[in-house]
Amino acid sequence: MKMTRRGAFGLAALGVAAPTLAKAQTSAVETPAAPLNRDAARAFGDWTSMTWPKGIEGQRLADLGDGTFLNPILAGDHPDPSILKDGDTYYMTHSSFESVPGLTIWASKDLVNWTPIVAALTKNIGSVWAPELCKHDGRFFLYIPARTDEYRSSYVIHAEKIEGPWSEPVDLHLPNHIDPGHVVGEDGKRYLFLSGGDMIQLTDDGMATVGEVRHVYEPWRYPVDWDVEGFSPEGPKVLKHGDWFYMITAVGGTAGPPTGHMVIVARSKSVFGPWENHPRNPIVRTATAREKWWSRGHATLIEGPAGDWWTVYHGYENAFWTLGRQTLLDKIVWSADGWPDAVGGDLSHPMAKPANLPGQKHGMALSDDFSTDKFGVQWSFYNPGSDEGRRFRREGGVLHMAAKGAAPKDCSPLTFVQGEHAYEIECEIEIDEGVTAGLLLFYDFGLYAGLGFDEKRFVTHTYGMERGRPGHQNGRHMHMRMTNDNHIVTCYSSADGVTWTKFDRQMEVSGYHQNVRGGFMMLRPGIYAAGGSGEARFKNFKYRAL
Repeated sequence: MKMTRRGAFGLAALGVAAPTLAKAQTSAVETPAAPLNRDAARAFGDWTSMTWPKGIEGQRLADLGDGTFLNPILAGDHPDPSILKDGDTYYMTHSSFESVPGLTIWASKDLVNWTPIVAALTKNIGSVWAPELCKHDGRFFLYIPARTDEYRSSYVIHAEKIEGPWSEPVDLHLPNHIDPGHVVGEDGKRYLFLSGGDMIQLTDDGMATVGEVRHVYEPWRYPVDWDVEGFSPEGPKVLKHGDWFYMITAVGGTAGPPTGHMVIVARSKSVFGPWENHPRNPIVRTATAREKWWSRGHATLIEGPAGDWWTVYHGYENAFWTLGRQTLLDKIVWSADGWPDAVGGDLSHPMAKPANLPGQKHGMALSDDFSTDKFGVQWSFYNPGSDEGRRFRREGGVLHMAAKGAAPKDCSPLTFVQGEHAYEIECEIEIDEGVTAGLLLFYDFGLYAGLGFDEKRFVTHTYGMERGRPGHQNGRHMHMRMTNDNHIVTCYSSADGVTWTKFDRQMEVSGYHQNVRGGFMMLRPGIYAAGGSGEARFKNFKYRAL
């Protein structure tokens, strides 16, 4: 995938060892005790009729309001969830890849309703993959794999309070691994488990590594006739439960065939092993492409507010690869043989909530009148340079953004995550001479769609290219609207925001996703300003689910 450049980007400036083959089951049906097999034995529900309650701006809610919930708990691109319980509050963050600020931390009391509180990483250290959020000796830590074209490693940042301020990143000099998972061993020392069944010791303060990476686990292998992307053991999360350490790992590849990604478990009395594989592995797997949720994996186990157990992991939504990997919540039971089993099945049906706590709020408004700072918790730049913080300012309800580059591919658009199948965005835009600006659906620098304008012509963005340029009569000031209705994109323009004209070209964007382009991201709505000099001014950005 495209790696990012390195550079400072302070919020203040804004105003992944090949294991041996283990003995595997020959088919899922031959182990009828497994939760996956119980699920596969029944007909899959008609999830095409699934509906969600509507929250802020019509955005879908997981909480059904009757003591049950329907996945996802975080719609849209929230992959590789790392979750922490601190007292009666849960905190969670996700991979942010090229988006800066990144590592937005969300808070919840009931594991179903979540609100964003802070973007912990405000410096561009590269493409950020699968972080680990943990707390040790009263201090919060984030362990962060990141990579650029020239360099890859893992970093650590820390804070006394979850809201920050978070420290500057410190390089741990781990170039060949991703997906750290923090645990305190039986010896009282701190360790990071890493991709491929490896681990390394940390210093007592958690700010550096000790000794060499060691290989401690040969991950369980799936049957050879399963359709997967690749072995790819990754995302190890380790917890102590009773006398055992349990390691939860993802194998099968995080995209590719819908049946690839899965969750496996191993346990040991010591962090150094030997590790024993769960007799019913995998405990989570998409068994067929008919299911609602595809490529489910990268799980963490967490104790719920009522003392029962749950797991969060990610998955793609059937027919909506464009929304990226969304965060899912699944029920865990500890079986009589001492192993955790997931019991939620294919997640196409409502489940009882972990706790029915009144007054829980979810999400946030995605409309923005630019009167307050929503950078990091909503907006982020794609692959910004070190000077990005000086590109814009908010003033009197107007976002002033200096033009950059020649097109969306090199101007670091300002984008955000949303989780709806159909939605509309709208904004009033004014440009300086020589500037092109507009509305986008942006996957990465090589794949995007949308409509922009200069003072004389529109510019159509399709397939990551600039295409037709018909004329317009609105000069340097225009209201613009874009709808994405189940992958069909329609654009509109207006001189006054009252009378709208439909642009005569529509686009279909269902293929703008990971399995076509790579990169593991989602198709994000956003705004951009391109040009050698001057700026664009954005006012009254509106979002609503359709």
